[in-house]
Amino acid sequence: MKIAVVQMPVVSDKRANIEYACNKIIETARAGADMTVLPEMFCCPYSGEYFLDYGEADGGPAQTALSCTAKNMGIIVVGGSIPETDGGKLYNTSYAYDASGVQIAKHRKAHLFDVDVTGGIRFFESDHFAAGGKITTFDTRFGRFGLCVCFDFRFPEMARVMALRGALAIIVPAAFNMTTGAAHWETMFRQRAVDNQIFTIGAAPARDERAPYVSYGNSIIVDPWGEVVARCGGGEGILIVDIDFELVKKIRSQLPILSARRTDIYEVREI
Repeated sequence: MKIAVVQMPVVSDKRANIEYACNKIIETARAGADMTVLPEMFCCPYSGEYFLDYGEADGGPAQTALSCTAKNMGIIVVGGSIPETDGGKLYNTSYAYDASGVQIAKHRKAHLFDVDVTGGIRFFESDHFAAGGKITTFDTRFGRFGLCVCFDFRFPEMARVMALRGALAIIVPAAFNMTTGAAHWETMFRQRAVDNQIFTIGAAPARDERAPYVSYGNSIIVDPWGEVVARCGGGEGILIVDIDFELVKKIRSQLPILSARRTDIYEVREI
């Protein structure tokens, strides 16, 4: 299949962000993409003062626009993430739609980004969001995918469960910052790919040095051998890559990591 990743600028106008995203979905569909992936918080600046005002319940304007564009263009869309409102709570939520515009996945970010790095970033996502409580996989005509959001990807257990469920690729809408991105972004996508012998796909907002939270950018696609297939820089851009999932089977047959696991000894015990 052909997968597109959109690294887009995010401005303070929600409608403008949605329109931009939909235009890029149209552009990538016309270029032959079977699936287009948007960044974390694609319609909302990543800053606490925006989250609630930009939030929407199921069926809101951002979701409706993505669903309609997916249907009109006959393309699978993984809609980055948006602030989702539900029962007085706010979630950082990713929605996916099939080529007929039907919602096929919904993932609420399960691990909230609460960090205080000396000399670097300080941000507490739990001041604004509630945590989701599940691991998300979804099926397409090309195979099964895993879906998580940004900080979720730091937890290898989540990626491993997706792989054991049969996911051939993990999609990660994410907004690493200039501290964590420079240190860990590429390393993490390559390591999760190697650990699980799976494709990893990261979609980030474009970098804006004037923004209250500066995205590292560098949207990336890594193959199951840990090789970087494609990568953006910091600015606006699009990746469109042909992916052959036979490579997953080939690598797993040559280097049998998953099948050689010793689940009989993997437990924490007193020594």
